[in-house]
Amino acid sequence: MSKLTIFGGIIAIAIAITALSSLYVVRENEQALILQFGNPQIQVNDAGLHFKTPFIQDVIYFDKRVLDYDASAAEIPTLDQKQLVVDAFARYKIIDPLKFYQTVATESIAESQLNNIINSNLRDSFGKQPFTKLMTETRAQLMAEISKKVDTAMRNLGIQVIDVRIKRVDLPEENSQAIFRRMQTQREQEARRIRAEGDRKAREIRADADKQQRVIVAEAKKTSEILRGEGDAVATKLYNDAFGRDRDFFDFYRSLQAMRTGLTGDTTSYVGPPQGEFYRFFKGESLGSSSGK
Repeated sequence: MSKLTIFGGIIAIAIAITALSSLYVVRENEQALILQFGNPQIQVNDAGLHFKTPFIQDVIYFDKRVLDYDASAAEIPTLDQKQLVVDAFARYKIIDPLKFYQTVATESIAESQLNNIINSNLRDSFGKQPFTKLMTETRAQLMAEISKKVDTAMRNLGIQVIDVRIKRVDLPEENSQAIFRRMQTQREQEARRIRAEGDRKAREIRADADKQQRVIVAEAKKTSEILRGEGDAVATKLYNDAFGRDRDFFDFYRSLQAMRTGLTGDTTSYVGPPQGEFYRFFKGESLGSSSGK
């Protein structure tokens, strides 16, 4: 092999290496930044085959897709001094590779900054609300506001924050037990208050019912006494009229009524002489004998 052939081969290899180093590919899910001696020169967002100056320019790639980031759990105090363990996550994407490279350069540094900004906004927003309010729909409104604030802050790093959400909100274990006992005590106090209120109302209802019962019974007795008096008056009048028509028959009738009342039952017996007005009709006396006395 001649020296010319060897030299030609070396030149061909050098040309091939130079050609290959001048080409680079940007995929659909990527965006690129061309660096020249470490300084950013060109931002490439279009996918496909591209050219650069060999040996002088380098290419760094950034993900174009929406990325997920789980923020570290943070212990955050509320307005009423309750400690909450808040576990949040964010969805973001790199929208300005040049600004991203100039400020944070890598995703790990960017996510560290994102974590700090999320926790700072959580502390600021949750610290202005009481614990009970954070357990309602108010929390969704707060998260929407936090998402906007985090997005505004991360725009300076070339990042768009699409959403910030909370995965979990818990109380620290020691606080959970204390709050559970406090809630249990409050529920027991509320139950006692409700029972006492029910007992008071029950006594009022019973007292009112007893009052009405006494009034009704009194009215009924009054009416019965009036009716009984009217009946007795009518009966007395009838007796008087009957006595005035036939005194002997009336005397006999009243004696029968007295016997019916005094000699009740099947085994009633009397031992002794049949003396007295009660037995005069058993001695064969005439009905008119009493009237002649």
